[in-house]
Amino acid sequence: MMSKAFIHEDFLLETKASRRLFHDYAIDEPILDYHCHLPPKEVAENRQFRNLFEIWLEGDHYKWRAMRAGGVEERLCTGDAEPYDKFLAWARTVPQTLCNPLYHWTHLELKRYFGVDVLLNEQTAPAVWAQANEQLASPEFSAHGILNRFQVKVVGTTDDPTDDLTHHQTIAKSGLGTRVVPTFRPDKAYNVHQPQVWNEWVKALEQASGVSISNLVQFLDALKKRHDFFHEMGGRLSDHGMEKCFANFPSDADAAAIFDKARAGKAATADEMEKFASHVMLSIGRWNAEKNWTMQMHLGVRRNNNTRLFKKVGPDTGFDSIADTPQITPLANFLDRLDQENSLPKTILYNLNPADNYAFATMVGNFQDGTIPGKIQLGSGWWFLDQKEAMQWQIRALSNLGLLSRFVGMLTDSRSFMSYPRHEYFRRVLCNLLGRDMETGELPNDFDLVGGMVRNICYSNAKQFMGFTD
Repeated sequence: MMSKAFIHEDFLLETKASRRLFHDYAIDEPILDYHCHLPPKEVAENRQFRNLFEIWLEGDHYKWRAMRAGGVEERLCTGDAEPYDKFLAWARTVPQTLCNPLYHWTHLELKRYFGVDVLLNEQTAPAVWAQANEQLASPEFSAHGILNRFQVKVVGTTDDPTDDLTHHQTIAKSGLGTRVVPTFRPDKAYNVHQPQVWNEWVKALEQASGVSISNLVQFLDALKKRHDFFHEMGGRLSDHGMEKCFANFPSDADAAAIFDKARAGKAATADEMEKFASHVMLSIGRWNAEKNWTMQMHLGVRRNNNTRLFKKVGPDTGFDSIADTPQITPLANFLDRLDQENSLPKTILYNLNPADNYAFATMVGNFQDGTIPGKIQLGSGWWFLDQKEAMQWQIRALSNLGLLSRFVGMLTDSRSFMSYPRHEYFRRVLCNLLGRDMETGELPNDFDLVGGMVRNICYSNAKQFMGFTD
């Protein structure tokens, strides 16, 4: 008797109701990937991946962390080893990832992209490599082909204000069915505590905006010109990655003095940096509100903890972790300041520390004002929390303290074109939770009612909330 494949049609779906919700209401919904880190250049060039390493392992710090924990040397993670050798090192690691979400993701991705049903390990690796590489040569596996295949309607890339967005212009003219829009990510604008790096960035801002910057007013004017340009290019979201929200508001004169100090090459203190960032963030919040944009705030990460390996291999390589920084008071103060001015934009709050789930969920409720359904959102589980258990925590926190029915759903937050099954994974988790509740009588046995909510969470809520049209 043949055993069932590990990834089968009812994977993670424990009840009849869960299975019906997923297969009848969730599986065929399009994808609106409103926050990711896909390189626009690769979409513009319609990159064709040469092998499984390039499409799957090239920039995946999730896998690198697991490989290091399994004793794999750095040259096989981020170093100069051959692509096949790096793939084999990952294949040897996969059996060690049992009970880690990577085991689910790995096999779901191999199944959905290449039809691979075997469990990946050192013995199966050569055949998997050959089977995947043969398919990768076809147009269906180009960057455009993948976006079409997974019904991705919108992609929101993550872009620095100084980016010229030429790749987005190329994509817009390409006839690609997926709309690829830039997201305004101004994190480098705040680095007045690192004046050499910051002044180089200001120079790039001058060039991009056409504004000569010698004072704070000109700096903000240049930044707003870029914000305006992003809007012209279809951008409808800003994104901000912070250990905590900045909410130490200086006077205009104090903010200008901090700017002048950094422009003169003198490092701002930690307190000055926080004041300057708070001042700039308020301006961006106001611009977002004026344009009906959505402000995303990713809070609670402690970056680059391993100094030795940061110096060796750089940022975004797997040495970040959850921070235990107090979040709620500064977040409340920032949102309240904008709200008092009637300048609070639509906002999505992502917390990285699950201990803060309920605090964030209750903060969301403080600033709903009846003007926009779900105006302030508790964002999906991200980074260390974009796995089954933490997705359930997020869904339950939102359900208990807000309106799950208005939730804008999942995103990939990924640099990889192999990440679209994360939407399926989320949908299975969502349907399993709701289906179990239906079968225990905690939700009505009304599939039009509950299934309609599922459909909205999968796609329609995000589309309406962010103002994207077909």
